[in-house]
Amino acid sequence: MDVKKAAILIGVALVLFYVITQPTQAAGMVGSIIDWLRSGAEAIITFLKNLFA
Repeated sequence: MDVKKAAILIGVALVLFYVITQPTQAAGMVGSIIDWLRSGAEAIITFLKNLFA
């Protein structure tokens, strides 16, 4: 088995284990990641607006 495929399978298994055993904390983590991505997108939009204004 390729090392890359094995690493991906292990990563997916760990994520599934975390979601199954601690769903509340997993949901909180996903919410935090989404908030972080939204903040980053808003910062990029603000930068571009100021750049071209």
